[in-house]
Amino acid sequence: VLSPGIPPTAPILQEPALAAVPRVGELEFAWRLLGVPTIAITGTNGKTTVTALAAHLLRAAGIDAAEGGNIGTALSEIALRDPSPAWAVVEASSFQLADTRAFSPEIGVVTNLSPDHLDRYPDVASYYADKGRIFRNATSPSRWILNGEDDAVLALAGDAPGTRLAFRVTGPLLEGELGGWIAADRLLTLRIRAGTDEPLVRTEKLGILGEHNVANALAASLAARLAGAGPEAIAEGLRSFRAPPHRLEPVVERDGILWINDSKATNVASTRVALRSMQRPTVLLLGGKHKGECYTELLPDLRAHVRGVVAFGEASELVDRDLAPHVPVEQVRGPFEDAVRRAGEMARTGDVILLSPACSSFDMFANYEERGRRFAELAMQA
Repeated sequence: VLSPGIPPTAPILQEPALAAVPRVGELEFAWRLLGVPTIAITGTNGKTTVTALAAHLLRAAGIDAAEGGNIGTALSEIALRDPSPAWAVVEASSFQLADTRAFSPEIGVVTNLSPDHLDRYPDVASYYADKGRIFRNATSPSRWILNGEDDAVLALAGDAPGTRLAFRVTGPLLEGELGGWIAADRLLTLRIRAGTDEPLVRTEKLGILGEHNVANALAASLAARLAGAGPEAIAEGLRSFRAPPHRLEPVVERDGILWINDSKATNVASTRVALRSMQRPTVLLLGGKHKGECYTELLPDLRAHVRGVVAFGEASELVDRDLAPHVPVEQVRGPFEDAVRRAGEMARTGDVILLSPACSSFDMFANYEERGRRFAELAMQA
């Protein structure tokens, strides 16, 4: 049974003695043992929020649901519970899907796709291919919730069997399409059968902030609705849900400066989303362990929102190389504490100090949670 943290190139997996040993990933091993209906959520960004929110919505409807997988609780731990939950809501990373063979969720969600984990994959196509394994065992009863505004997601789904629903935030559903969209007055609306529209809540009533979270809310609502939750319970759950930590999480506002922890932003696409959510001039903490992406993709949003960038960690030189010719960059070669201190010196009254690193944390921390907690501690001390 393989941990998703073990890459296929690991030396131990190349040992001749292991060549004939059957291998299965922890996700599939636990899914087989659990044997309950499953909602699986994959994609590049938004997986954790959609997973946590879908489970929350099911529980709001009185349906016993347990979330696990890449979200923090291993699915194998949930498989040991007695009694088992009515539904398992699983965050499935590309690393976890890579080692699946028979995995076949009743409901599958793909949030979005953009380059990521290029420190592990030779190219974007290989990364997308592992994501696409969620469709490998699709059958006609399968139900798929897809980002209808992401061409890469639609291409990945291809002609996989099953019923498709789309979620859209910039326009209505297409003619004949089922799914969720933002109707007049910014009202989240579902259509899971032709001719029947189900209004939920207006976007300003959501318990999570940002346009990206409107998309996440639609995806989670569709998943919960297909799993049996009613519209009224879903609406109440949308109002009561709060985002998991380290995702555009306000920490403290002191001396007119707001400190925001977005440590979960471990790729360029997620940092771009964070920047677009900023309403005030921003000092951005950017860096960590490089994952193979080009930081110049951030330039349009940096120019629009950012007063300056503090580059830190192993990626600091690459960040400086990519961005310094275009926007103010302060490269900090010392510890994380020095980078946060420098951000505090650069910020002015009315600004935001945003930790949205676009990199993994493993050069300085055990995980993004530890990085986010340390940032919050330093913000409280500033």
